[in-house]
Amino acid sequence: MATPGAEVPELDGAPLFLLDVLPETEQLLVEGAEGRHAVDVLRLEPGERVRVGDGQGTVVEGDVVSAGPQGLRVAVLHRFEVPAPQPEFLLVQALPKGDRGPLAVDLATELGVDRIVPWTAARCVTRWRDDRVAKGVAKWRAAARAASKQSRRPRVPEVTEPMSTREVCGLLGDVDLAVVLHEQARRPMAELTVPSSGTVAVVVGPEGGLTDGEVVAFRAAGAEPVRLGPEVLRTSTAGAAALAALSAHTRWA
Repeated sequence: MATPGAEVPELDGAPLFLLDVLPETEQLLVEGAEGRHAVDVLRLEPGERVRVGDGQGTVVEGDVVSAGPQGLRVAVLHRFEVPAPQPEFLLVQALPKGDRGPLAVDLATELGVDRIVPWTAARCVTRWRDDRVAKGVAKWRAAARAASKQSRRPRVPEVTEPMSTREVCGLLGDVDLAVVLHEQARRPMAELTVPSSGTVAVVVGPEGGLTDGEVVAFRAAGAEPVRLGPEVLRTSTAGAAALAALSAHTRWA
């Protein structure tokens, strides 16, 4: 097996499956929902190359030995530790209504987000009551996991418990760069100097927009209002657009 930290080779088209625990064995079994997807949907067959990860950066590369009712049995060829990308991307996402919350998580995951904070902004139409917080967080985490597999990311983004504006301000005080997307901001995002390491935070408001008090509070916490462009994006897509712009200056450069 490869040593930890070794470079992961490129594998065009190799699917990624995620297990909660990745045993250090010569063969492993991908079972349950993951196994059924591999066998019934992807129709993988013996000899095909796959990857299996734990969602925390550990990845196993191997060949399918068998595919059947029990799942997918994989012979391990290599084991890698994939380092976390730099800089870390933190998305503070105001709660969208309906299914736009999981959509925002899905898009942000595909565009490289590392942490997602559900934010209860003043003008959010959606409110997670105390008895629905766990369900809401679970849906966002499931969306992050599914999008990680689809985009073949070895690290599943963390979805935290929802935060208030005051809690978000405390969080922003500890990052290296914090921006608030605002259609009336004078400074375009393209003018930012983005650090190559550390944590970069992006705050996305609700469909109803940010209140003046929220903008003042975020400024006081060290965040700068910026605009992406002349268009006003939906809250479910604005975060992904911002992450793409940030990646163009850092990870994709």
